[in-house]
Amino acid sequence: MAETKIPGAHEMERKPQFTTLSGLPIERLYTEENLANWDPEGALGYPGESPYTRGIYPSMYRGRLWTMRQYAGFGSAAESNQRYRYLLSKGQSGLSVAFDLPTQIGMDSDHPLALGEVGKVGVAIDSIKDMETLFDSIPLEKVSTSMTINSTAAILLCLYVAVAKKQGASLAKLSGTVQNDILKEYIARGTYIYPVRPAMRIVTDVFAWCRTELPKWNTISISGYHIREAGSTAVQEVAFTLANAIAYVQAAIDAGLTVDEFAPQLSFFFNAHGDLLLRFHAQTAGSSLTAQQPENNIVRVAIQALAAVLGGCQSLHTNSMDEALALPTEDAALIALRTQQIIAHETGVANTIDPVAGSYAIESLTDEIEKGALTYIEKIDATGGMLRAIESGYVQGEIQRAAYEYQRSVERREQIVVGVNEFVTKEDRTIPTLRIDPEIERTQIERLQALRAKRNATQVQATLTELARRTTTTENLVPAILTAVESQATVGEISDTLRRTFGEYQESVVI
Repeated sequence: MAETKIPGAHEMERKPQFTTLSGLPIERLYTEENLANWDPEGALGYPGESPYTRGIYPSMYRGRLWTMRQYAGFGSAAESNQRYRYLLSKGQSGLSVAFDLPTQIGMDSDHPLALGEVGKVGVAIDSIKDMETLFDSIPLEKVSTSMTINSTAAILLCLYVAVAKKQGASLAKLSGTVQNDILKEYIARGTYIYPVRPAMRIVTDVFAWCRTELPKWNTISISGYHIREAGSTAVQEVAFTLANAIAYVQAAIDAGLTVDEFAPQLSFFFNAHGDLLLRFHAQTAGSSLTAQQPENNIVRVAIQALAAVLGGCQSLHTNSMDEALALPTEDAALIALRTQQIIAHETGVANTIDPVAGSYAIESLTDEIEKGALTYIEKIDATGGMLRAIESGYVQGEIQRAAYEYQRSVERREQIVVGVNEFVTKEDRTIPTLRIDPEIERTQIERLQALRAKRNATQVQATLTELARRTTTTENLVPAILTAVESQATVGEISDTLRRTFGEYQESVVI
């Protein structure tokens, strides 16, 4: 672009160079010249039609608003149930379940390594009794439930199904999502149990079972959010998330499924970060950002939520203002929910389909992100695919380098973070945070031990023996897990049965 065409091109500017948070250069002005040879028909199309850039449904939000969720779950199942019922009474349209760390990594609440962690970062779920309490008086046929769970995803899904069956619900009507994205755990988050390849078998077993038993259920939420929160750039978030998706699709095909059998139940979860201008539409998208300073977070999350809606998300989670510090308080969760409701009903952005289509800046930067993502995917393919790239530490190393460079830019004040390296409030600011009563751990362990004392131990052992037998075959593991949870086997017992065959993952050290 000729500089002389731009008014004020020779005036002094605040910086010698402007970039996105990911380092992509930002031009002074975007015009039609930036979209030379750009094909609107091919790049945009129409809502509900390929390439689905303008939305996956023809009417989008004019027909139905996105599912409004708040990440919730803490302490005991009874306390979390009260929070869910409160949020639903305030207009929330879907649940998003947070599980505590022992549940996430397949340990019962009385495991020695669970000491001090029970109910702290989510709700403690050990057995079907806890799951029944968690969803007491909540008709599962009528609510969409998202569960942030990965290495124990098959177990928690089976617990949910078992409770639905007890409610008399039709499994064909159950809707929701189980995250079940184990690859991003090795890359960014860390709540893995088994080595990569047996873990992938569990994922594809869930695909196969849900295809017939839970046709309205999203069997995986392929997550860029956690990759971005680990420090990746926007390009890396898109590239590594799509590379993970390619790996899941290939694994399912290798397991004997055809694409059309499982693809409609795949979903994606992206982070509406400061420079995520990618116009990417999927069945599920998310808007969230860990707060640097609590007093700024309400404004940040509102902007990010608006960006996610402009991008055409189908499900939206907004972080509460205290979520970087603790699990959300009731008041903070309500403010976050009200943020979504204001966007939906007061801003007007939901009244027209894809209002930002054709923006010179957005479409140009989208093209740049797409090019960068494709370059990464080609490199990953050249190394033998995503599984090899993870096992070798390549992906983790790329994210670590990006995180280091971003931190250096903050320290050099090239990147301003309000409240952190500029406009810092001198006096201490505190906000109320949720405190988990230590007594919850003791009572949870008591309930667990009482369950073990009353249940039919012979029946439980028989179901675990059958599960162990299946691990040595190619038979689907999900039916055996469902039978086990219905017999009152615990999350830890089922996970340990799988550990004995599959072993445990040992992380590669990447420096």
